[in-house]
Amino acid sequence: MSEKLAKLVEELSTLSVLEAADLVKMLEEKWGVSAAAPVAMAAAAAVAAEPVEEKTEFDVVIKDPGAKKIDVIKVIRQLTSLGLGEAKALAETAGGKILTGVGKDAAADAKKKLDEAGANIVIE
Repeated sequence: MSEKLAKLVEELSTLSVLEAADLVKMLEEKWGVSAAAPVAMAAAAAVAAEPVEEKTEFDVVIKDPGAKKIDVIKVIRQLTSLGLGEAKALAETAGGKILTGVGKDAAADAKKKLDEAGANIVIE
């Protein structure tokens, strides 16, 4: 640090809290900047740096049974053990949840089977 900056730091260290606040206001007005912006940016960066908890439970949702509705109903019955009427009703309900709260692998496996049967499936 240069001698000039060291002297400035020494002088600023003698200010009271109220004097320091007044100095900040004066500098903001003189230079047309805000001292709060870097603090807000640092806070936003700290929040963004927190790790996001990975989802562990998924829902398998049917969007459209496709052209091979009978094949889709068969797969739904295999996955859920529902009766024929219940599986048919579920296959015909857009947004119907075939499986709820299952693991990632089980959801991916169910999606694969239903896709192969001709259904349009999403994992939520």
